[in-house]
Amino acid sequence: MDGRTAGVVSGDATEEAARRRTFAVISHPDAGKSTLTEALALHAQAITSAGAVHGKAGRRGVSSDWMEMEQARGISVTSAVLQFAHREQVLNLLDTPGHADFSEDTYRVLAAVDCAVMLVDAAKGLEEQTRKLFDVCRHRGVPVITFINKWDRPGRDALELLDEIESEFRLKPTPVTWPVGIAGHMRGLVDVRDPERMLRYTRAPGGAKEALEETLGAGQAAAEHAGDWQQAGDELALLRETGAVHDPEAFLAGKSTPVFFGAALSNIGVRLLLDAVVDMAPAPGPRPLADGGGERPVEAPFSGLVFKVQANMDRSHRDRIAFVRVCSGVFERGMTVTRAATGKPFATKYAHSVFGQDRSSVETAYPGDVVGLVNAGALRVGDTLYAERKAVFPPMPTFAPEHFSVVRPVDIGRTKQFRRGIAQLDEEGVVQVLVSDRRGEQAPVLAAVGPMQFDVVRHRMENEFTAPVRLESLPYQTARATDLQGAELLNRSRLVHGEAMHRVRDGVWLGLFPSRWHISSFEREFPDSPLETLIAAHE
Repeated sequence: MDGRTAGVVSGDATEEAARRRTFAVISHPDAGKSTLTEALALHAQAITSAGAVHGKAGRRGVSSDWMEMEQARGISVTSAVLQFAHREQVLNLLDTPGHADFSEDTYRVLAAVDCAVMLVDAAKGLEEQTRKLFDVCRHRGVPVITFINKWDRPGRDALELLDEIESEFRLKPTPVTWPVGIAGHMRGLVDVRDPERMLRYTRAPGGAKEALEETLGAGQAAAEHAGDWQQAGDELALLRETGAVHDPEAFLAGKSTPVFFGAALSNIGVRLLLDAVVDMAPAPGPRPLADGGGERPVEAPFSGLVFKVQANMDRSHRDRIAFVRVCSGVFERGMTVTRAATGKPFATKYAHSVFGQDRSSVETAYPGDVVGLVNAGALRVGDTLYAERKAVFPPMPTFAPEHFSVVRPVDIGRTKQFRRGIAQLDEEGVVQVLVSDRRGEQAPVLAAVGPMQFDVVRHRMENEFTAPVRLESLPYQTARATDLQGAELLNRSRLVHGEAMHRVRDGVWLGLFPSRWHISSFEREFPDSPLETLIAAHE
């Protein structure tokens, strides 16, 4: 199959795209995101037992957390791609970092999905990272399904949580399931589409298997859970009166969010959520092209977007994988495609699907699927690949860094390995790498959204590139995009404390400042010099 160009049968692409649901789970740290990912895969019978990020000694970790640092800290710092079948549909679940320090990776993943499941902690409600992620979903037009998690623990009032969603996001919450019993005293769930029955759950030992689900009629539910059943019925009647009823068109337009309740750790309510992804989430559709070039329909020849690059997922091979979302046409292993950024051909001999640390060869993939191209050293985050008819998707946004450190090798004898490692981490998007005239290329500056990104750099530089580094923090907290003239003015200014650097990845000049006050001072001194706010900047 090597060297083959794309032979696309549009009917295949259209039919297979209709069977796909490509979605991400997003949340604030500790809301239970990785646990929900495992529970969804468990209910789809893609795995036989679910792990948990935080568990007792000896309990297995989640399948989607593969990096040693993730397993040690109990957090997700990379993105995993899980593909499994449910009800004859193909689900592509893009698990994302939950920690705010790695939010830029999450934002990039949202460019590759058609829907998002927003996870809300029943006790904490909407948290800062949840708000940021929802803003990105709204900006990208990604519809959101809400899952209110941890209802088996003490938490807030259900109606209060709905009010918060509506007031904070200007989004109509429309419950599809409703809890019987307050948070921490969960008796079961009511599917509002069948309100005369109650679903009652018995948790499996350790939460590693599906919870036993039984159905109670209204009479039995009233007899055994009188007060809680009555309260749930009253609350649902109130919601119906206020028009909180699922509307597919409003959901897809980003005006409403269907809401589900449950407990991911206990596998309660997860089946209903999984069914909702199949029934409610949109299938892959046309994708906008860059510079007003119209849309690329799913039946067009193959095109794909590189949304993530990750190295050394397989310790024994020290390889590099570019994750490509198939946007149109049919991908066939061995086909030769074109990299839009250079116009050069790219062979796809080594194509894998990735499930945690497990991988298998991919022969064919369709719109909505994610393909891991192995040893894709030429590819970068944001690249467009296409066959036959040219396509260029909009560039991947770069987000506003808030932490800056000079990085140097501990051993100057490892300078070659140091440079190779820093370049690779930059290409993967682990950090942004900046270069300044003051320090030169031998001492680049790392720019990060959160300080934990620097821990990842230290870990990977030492363990993967055998080039330990030391970091020296810089006193800057914000950055603005400028031009060469603005950079020169900032570096010469005696009144404003700041520094100009250019970003290695795209050559953009950035002005770095200790505070918003210093930015204002520069704008007063040089009113004609451009300073542009970056995406996701804190103001």
